[in-house]
Amino acid sequence: MPTATRSGGMSERRGAWFMLLFLFLGVLVPTACVLWFMHEASRNQVESARQNVREAYRNQLRFVRDRLAEFWTSRAAAVEAQAGKATAADFRRIVAAGLADSVVLLDRGGAPVYPAPVAMPSPDPLMSRPDWRAMEMLERQPARLGDAAAGYARMAASETDLSFAARATQGQIRCLVTSGDREAALRVIESQFLAGRFANRGEDMEHRPIAADELLLALHLMKPASPRYQRVAQRLAALLNDYDATVMPSAQRIFLIAEFRSLAPQPERYAFPMDAAERLAVEFLDSESPRLRVKQGPVAAAGIPDTWTLHSPSGRVIALYRTATVSSVMERLLEDRNTSSVKFAVVPPGNFVPATADAIPAGPMLPAWQVSFSMLGTKPVEEAARRQMAVYAWVGFLVIAATTIAGLLVGQSFRRQLRLTRMKTNLVATVSHELKTPLASMRLLADALLRDAQFDPLKTRDYLELIVGENLRLARLIENFLTFSRIERNRQRFQFAETNPSDVVISAVRVMRDRLKASPCRLDVEVSDGLPSIRADEDALVAALLNLLDNAHKYTPGDKKISVRAYRDDGHLILAVKDNGIGIPAREQKRIFRSFYQVDRRLARETGGCGLGLSIVDFIVRAHGGAVEVNSQAGAGSTFSIVLPCDPAMGARA
Repeated sequence: MPTATRSGGMSERRGAWFMLLFLFLGVLVPTACVLWFMHEASRNQVESARQNVREAYRNQLRFVRDRLAEFWTSRAAAVEAQAGKATAADFRRIVAAGLADSVVLLDRGGAPVYPAPVAMPSPDPLMSRPDWRAMEMLERQPARLGDAAAGYARMAASETDLSFAARATQGQIRCLVTSGDREAALRVIESQFLAGRFANRGEDMEHRPIAADELLLALHLMKPASPRYQRVAQRLAALLNDYDATVMPSAQRIFLIAEFRSLAPQPERYAFPMDAAERLAVEFLDSESPRLRVKQGPVAAAGIPDTWTLHSPSGRVIALYRTATVSSVMERLLEDRNTSSVKFAVVPPGNFVPATADAIPAGPMLPAWQVSFSMLGTKPVEEAARRQMAVYAWVGFLVIAATTIAGLLVGQSFRRQLRLTRMKTNLVATVSHELKTPLASMRLLADALLRDAQFDPLKTRDYLELIVGENLRLARLIENFLTFSRIERNRQRFQFAETNPSDVVISAVRVMRDRLKASPCRLDVEVSDGLPSIRADEDALVAALLNLLDNAHKYTPGDKKISVRAYRDDGHLILAVKDNGIGIPAREQKRIFRSFYQVDRRLARETGGCGLGLSIVDFIVRAHGGAVEVNSQAGAGSTFSIVLPCDPAMGARA
């Protein structure tokens, strides 16, 4: 019973390869072609839809360009409307409103008004006063600093011009600091410039508020932990952020903010929202030479990097914008046109425009810029095109599925026909061989007897026993062939009745006993007491058990030891046949129940048989609702177990 050649192996392999070739040529190749054509059609449809949408958005770019031009024209007018009298308050109002990052306000002659460049110092009127010159002489003498401070104080008290009085107080403070009396200097600053006479009035010769300078000096003189420090710092921050009541040149404001931030222990507590705008405007004025005003024109590059200018209609206001601000403003302007499918963008000069984007000049107000759009994500039009193609795809897939199913059915039918043809051929060959062997043996034995002139009773009896054995063998072969034929034609019928398991074992052993006596064989039979009756076809079960005993005898060479057991286990009846034969390899144990399958053809020719016994056993047992189990190892014998349900209803349903 076992190493391995498969009956009809070459024919089966050739049939399998032929069927695969048929499926490949008849089904897979046409299917692949249909799928390829569908893919190409879908891709072309989507690409066509994409091009149509791109062309539609390209036409919208002209409307976007006109909208940008209208926006910057109106922005220039809005900036001029806020310019007023070109004061620091107007500067703060324009920047705070977000109309520009910074502005330069011009007078009617085109000269900067705010922020204004530092003017050349004019002659100091105080230098013509003898008392002022006398105080300056005392200030230069270290020993007379106290007298100078007192003189400056008297002048400030008697002076009606607040600017001159503030300058005199400034001289008093200067003398006190130089003499080392810092506390006296702080008291004067707090009394006069923090909340006193000169808190909001008093300028130097360059029109700079003296109070802001003196408050900064107080911060230098104080300790940051002092409560007085916080009052002075808050007052100075308020002055630096005051664009209405206090007239302060940009240069002074920028300098004081920088100094303040370097002195304050927590500068982030004090906000100066106009500082960046002041610096940008001053940087622009430093890079540009004074020129007459220019009437409204396009957004043009300034003389400093990353900065753009926009002139108001009258030319009295120059609005300054950083590149990021221009881009951000225009992106917000285009947000209402952006969708999940497209995004419009304005690209500054020098920026690389991706090859996938379409771009045109951004119009007369942005001559160096470009406006473009880019397609985003899965587009609705493409989805619509894909939905349209899905209809064709479903039709194609249905055709492919029908073709595939038809091909598989034809292939299966063809394979079934090949298998049936092969089985018929095997059956004819096997029947011819297996029937010929016992017939030839009986003829040979009969001829031998007939050649004797006188019959020897002993020889005659031996020969007749041999003829009877061959006749029994022939009968079993014919019965197996007939059973297989009925199974194949679905004509096998079973007569279920109450059956005693011990009767099945006894009947099978009685049939095999004479054959087992002809060769050295030890047969052990063990039937457990109290086995329940089962509903079964007794003759069929005897035939199944006989086939197992016959196999055990044939495939156990030499000293044969065969045992038959009938017992109950976990609600099942077990009929087990065990031998000490050649065993079955594990890889062959699932194949031995196939019709005409023989593990070793050479051994089968020596022992007889056609490979139907186990397939018949399996069919009979399954018809009874049971199963056949195999426990075997090559060279270590085999145990075949027929497992049947003890429940009579299960047998009846089977």
